[in-house]
Amino acid sequence: MIMSGNKKRTEDKLYPEIVHTVRMLNDDVHSFLRQHGLWLNTDRGQHFLVDEETLAEILSAAALKPQDHVVEIGPGIGVLTRELLKCAEKVTAIEIDERLIPLLHKFLDQTPSLKPKTLNLTAVHGNALHTPMPTEAYKVVANIPYHITSPLLRHFFLESTLRPSSLTLLLQREVAENICSEKSDSILTVLVRLFGEPHLVCLVPKEAFFPPPEVDSAVLHIDCFPSPLADKETTERILNLAKLAFSQRRKMLSNSIGHTPGGSDALQKCGIDPKRRPETLSIDEWIRLEQAVNNTQA
Repeated sequence: MIMSGNKKRTEDKLYPEIVHTVRMLNDDVHSFLRQHGLWLNTDRGQHFLVDEETLAEILSAAALKPQDHVVEIGPGIGVLTRELLKCAEKVTAIEIDERLIPLLHKFLDQTPSLKPKTLNLTAVHGNALHTPMPTEAYKVVANIPYHITSPLLRHFFLESTLRPSSLTLLLQREVAENICSEKSDSILTVLVRLFGEPHLVCLVPKEAFFPPPEVDSAVLHIDCFPSPLADKETTERILNLAKLAFSQRRKMLSNSIGHTPGGSDALQKCGIDPKRRPETLSIDEWIRLEQAVNNTQA
């Protein structure tokens, strides 16, 4: 396993001091891609992680236990999968690109000591947005395609029979920072905070990937609540309210929610100043506002 020791600050990033127990990851990946003549489809978000420090941060944040079942989205050739198999009892890797499935197994076979562990891997060819999640306890650890961040989180939180106990995701920096903001900067922020507590682990530069994406990334960890702060129907109503308010972000609540039936009365009943803007509301205030709107319209 790649292990991290004491952290050191480099500019605005936190990176661990790494004990290298595998060959240089960058060399591994480039050599493997050349050997198999593999061209990556960046339209599908195929940017492979080639930085051991970031990999170690992901594993540290995920805090996996030997009995864990991990779901990985978009394993690619298996850079992260290789480390997950060393930490967890079972790994389910969901890959949309069919040509990568056999290459995933070939990449893992390059580590002979890992062979017994590969029996614990289930590689699934499919779209993660339409793939049923496990019905037993699981954690999500993944380097996800940026363009599916929002629908993927909705899938885990709103569409899955069983939600994950935690998610550790490598995703776009701006999205991660918005989710972790103390203010509700977007609908996605509201969604995540209804289901768990987000934490920004570290920032990741473009150079940590091959090929480099156009934007910087970040590792985000979400500890999910045992039960969400609202039931599914209430959550959908809260998100609809947030969508209405954030569609007119620069306007006061009086000019968005205040114009809906019962909206002005609801703001007054739950003690929210109608001159405030939506990004200033806490998650508790969104919940109270939905309850007030729902009671007013009943």
